[in-house]
Amino acid sequence: MTLETAHTGHRPADIDTETAALHAVVAAVARAQRDEDVEGFVALFREDAIWTTGHGKRLYGRAAVAEFTARVLPGATAHGHATYDIEHIMFLRPDVAAVKVRQRYLTTAGDLDSEGTPLYVMTKEDGRWLLTANQNTPIVEG
Repeated sequence: MTLETAHTGHRPADIDTETAALHAVVAAVARAQRDEDVEGFVALFREDAIWTTGHGKRLYGRAAVAEFTARVLPGATAHGHATYDIEHIMFLRPDVAAVKVRQRYLTTAGDLDSEGTPLYVMTKEDGRWLLTANQNTPIVEG
């Protein structure tokens, strides 16, 4: 994982604590996906969040994310699961971070099926990091 903090004014006061909190959000995404926990997943989003799915569907607001997730998440792990690892964090401000994630889809046998490269822009709201503007992008070979 790389951490970009080139601009001192963009760095949070306690970078280790904030970085750990961002890792916790990404781990919560992974857990909610693995457990097919619609409510747990939706709770990670800011009320007015933007989410673009890996298939290009644009969702505006937590309610739209909830409706979509309730349709697609149950049963999603029947053929495998995804892992999520932070590759890069760039603090845009102390309370705004762009988080680049490596997403790997594994079959139930543990074989790599496909990969994605989501970008999560998170904001710190009332002491809690939330998914705010997000793009879930598949990696296409070729």
